[in-house]
Amino acid sequence: MTMAEYGRRRRALLKAIGADGLAILPAAHETIRNRDVHYPFRQASDFTYLTGFPEPEALAVFAPGRKEGEFILFCRPRDPEREQWDGYRAGVEGATATFKADEAHPLGELDGLMPGLIDGRTRLLFPIGADAAFDARVFGWVNQVRANVRKGALPPETFVTIEALLHEQRLRKGEAEVKLMRRAARISAAGHRGLMRLCHPGRNESELETEFLRHCAAAGARFQAYPPIVAGGARACVLHYVDNCATLKDGDLVLVDAGCELHGYASDITRTFPVNGRFSPPQRELYELVLAAQLAAIAKARPGNRWIEPHEAALKVLTKGLVRLGILEGKKTAKLIKDEAYKPYYMHRTGHWLGMDVHDVGHYKVRGEWRRLEPGMVLTVEPGLYMPATEAVPAPYQGIGIRIEDDVLITPDGNEVLSAAAPKDPEAIEALMAG
Repeated sequence: MTMAEYGRRRRALLKAIGADGLAILPAAHETIRNRDVHYPFRQASDFTYLTGFPEPEALAVFAPGRKEGEFILFCRPRDPEREQWDGYRAGVEGATATFKADEAHPLGELDGLMPGLIDGRTRLLFPIGADAAFDARVFGWVNQVRANVRKGALPPETFVTIEALLHEQRLRKGEAEVKLMRRAARISAAGHRGLMRLCHPGRNESELETEFLRHCAAAGARFQAYPPIVAGGARACVLHYVDNCATLKDGDLVLVDAGCELHGYASDITRTFPVNGRFSPPQRELYELVLAAQLAAIAKARPGNRWIEPHEAALKVLTKGLVRLGILEGKKTAKLIKDEAYKPYYMHRTGHWLGMDVHDVGHYKVRGEWRRLEPGMVLTVEPGLYMPATEAVPAPYQGIGIRIEDDVLITPDGNEVLSAAAPKDPEAIEALMAG
């Protein structure tokens, strides 16, 4: 992502804030894993979206119309001793020269300067409620302004969560973002193809996970968007199974839900395939039902359609199919759906927003109505079936878990399946695994 793109995003936010407003946005903190070991640092998505600044503990201020500069960045100063241990810091100099802040200050000056930046702004925007300690610090600055009202200070009258503006902006992806998401999806799709070639009875789930991680890192995507799920047999009926430690057995299916993160943008792909390379007849029946539901849902992922329409299309196909297979009873599909008769076998939505976060930001309803899809939005489409080992399920289908998930970009005239390079047609899967 270029500095020009970050600047474009800041200008859009500044316009939305308005001349009477001020926005404050903190960076992520470093997090201790255990004793002296930290979790790998990942910058907060909102902070990255507006600044590109990769370091922890920083704070960005956006002040529309401020003559001295509208983008102010507070950050850690250069420190040769700490940089010897922890790596390079941009410092105040790098904040302006590299990251194009109009003005930059060391973190030690934050408490002294913030009340002056807040004074005179009637609206204050920040991530209210996300961090109680940060909330307290912000209101400490506000109270310093309030204490000087008799001297002419003007404290904010309105407090607004910055997400109300910023997340609407993030929901619609620009050209540069789409290019990154397309690349991320292609890397992950190639990783799924590799697992289909690698898989055979006797391998451990962890071997497939490790190979996927290796492939993504070698392709330039060192980090994952979420912990991979590699679930063989009945373990695929556990939606967020992450143990990934069991042996894959002949005759079972394996469900792999895995997607890399590339330069801060997520992919999210699920494929389900036979461990031995051939679907059994019951497995294929269920698989083709899920695939038909997914294709029906993708067909509804078009501009102007409501967010819920892909889910409704998938439910209709799945419910009819479950009746046909003798798993559900009833002649009226609409009533079965209204009664949620499918819920024991399909208990999640058919998708979610995708972007910098795997479950990305953006409201699904606007003023009580399901949001209309627009070009630039990216969502997953991921119906599934999870068949418990109960008397309600015919024996041949018990213990089978299937999910098929793709990343879908809404385009002006329809959609683009970003993850199409990962095979999902059963014939194509079997051919790839045979090869």
